[in-house]
Amino acid sequence: MLITDTKPHWLNKKISLSDTQVLSGMLGDLKLNTVCQKARCPNIGECFKSGVATFLILGDICTRSCRFCAVKKGKPSAPDKNEPCRIEDAVKKLNLKHVVITSVTRDDIADGGAGVFAETISGIKNIDKNIIIEVLVPDFKARLESLRTVIAARPEIFAHNLESVPRLYKRIRPHADYQKSLLVLESVKEMNSNIYTKSGLMLGLGEREEEVEDVLRDLRRVKCDFLSVGQYLCPSRKHFPVQEFIEPEKFDRIKIKAQRLGFLHIESGPYIRSSYRAQRYETVKKREVNFG
Repeated sequence: MLITDTKPHWLNKKISLSDTQVLSGMLGDLKLNTVCQKARCPNIGECFKSGVATFLILGDICTRSCRFCAVKKGKPSAPDKNEPCRIEDAVKKLNLKHVVITSVTRDDIADGGAGVFAETISGIKNIDKNIIIEVLVPDFKARLESLRTVIAARPEIFAHNLESVPRLYKRIRPHADYQKSLLVLESVKEMNSNIYTKSGLMLGLGEREEEVEDVLRDLRRVKCDFLSVGQYLCPSRKHFPVQEFIEPEKFDRIKIKAQRLGFLHIESGPYIRSSYRAQRYETVKKREVNFG
């Protein structure tokens, strides 16, 4: 498909600023960041109107330079020691039952920020141990100690996005490594086979369908449970350009293939994002994760 500045009819979602004002105000008062805002998510109006947000910890400046991401790049400040407490406040005010926590990549910190993830998780668990906590983590450079730190805090879902096919990594994720990202997901399962793992892919970056199928097989080989697949939308003209707008039928086809491979739950569609409608992954409630 030839790409123009005009999106196809199935990508016509509009963002209403009035839908975001109440939650944006509360988050601003608590001095909290969300990936919804910083990554310019097209679903922000729907989610904020419903009182749902994905918390972005460890600041809002990333040490890496992925070409698809709208989050600011540069040299970040030291982590805010009070941030986990403010997230606890937000979880209580919003009465959240499924909390998603992600972060910028912090290659400048020895543990990659794993300790802050753990502290944030533990604080939320102290509010209510029945809250489902999903963490969407960077690769921590595949450090096993960092992974153990996060797992020890007992999140129910451990997510790490592969984002795209390995052939495109040098173009869109120059500081990431496909095999290391797979190792992250594999190591989590080896540390605790009961924990749910999750990954996400963006389509429209120039990948071929057979390459996507190979990635799905790789994810199942490392026993990844959950999968999200969505359309890449370029945040600005400075970012990597969209190579193709994927028709909804292709997302449906990929979902069927993923189901056949054994993923427990798949969300696949143009506006799907890794933490969009995270509560849909309800199979997590069917199995108690054993951390003993």
